[in-house]
Amino acid sequence: MTTSLLLSAGRGPQECAWALSQLLHRLRGECVRRGLTIQQVEAVPGDRAGTYRSVLIRISGVDAEAFAASWTGTLCWQAPSPYRSGTGRKNWYVTAQPPERDAPPTTFREADVDIVACRTGGPGGQHRNKASTAVRATHRPSGLVVVVDEERQFSLNRRIALDLLRQRIEQGDEAARRAVTTARWRIHDGLVRGDPVRVERPTPR
Repeated sequence: MTTSLLLSAGRGPQECAWALSQLLHRLRGECVRRGLTIQQVEAVPGDRAGTYRSVLIRISGVDAEAFAASWTGTLCWQAPSPYRSGTGRKNWYVTAQPPERDAPPTTFREADVDIVACRTGGPGGQHRNKASTAVRATHRPSGLVVVVDEERQFSLNRRIALDLLRQRIEQGDEAARRAVTTARWRIHDGLVRGDPVRVERPTPR
């Protein structure tokens, strides 16, 4: 069983990025004790060495989803700031949420395309109207349809139609990837401070 979590310091101060690194270390330790595997997929570093603005992790093993759920929500690292000795604030908040899943790329296969010869009007003369050289191509998995009558030969219009379908599918995949990225950034902006699901503190020495 595998699941993912996106930890984010949001737009909080540099201490929140520090808190995220401390919480991530604590989370890793719990994973090891439970026999789970944790993999860091991507990370955005903070301004200070060893800190993170956000980290995407993947957790694998028995009851990985239940473990991740226990870390999902607002997290609090309770400790004095390591950067500003004068501040009395001790609660630094981080959010951990399951990220939007990556959109799988669409596999384009000509076998998934229905090609139908058709006639179209307009410029081109009688040959087009009589010979049905236009092409209507339907990509069954996505439902995309293109009609091409640019050339006077069926085979050329067929090739153009297939190329058009490939381009539109690639454009659709790119739009889906952008939507996933946007959804992940909303997590950064959605950090709720207060009422944490977990409050963690440094281990006493």
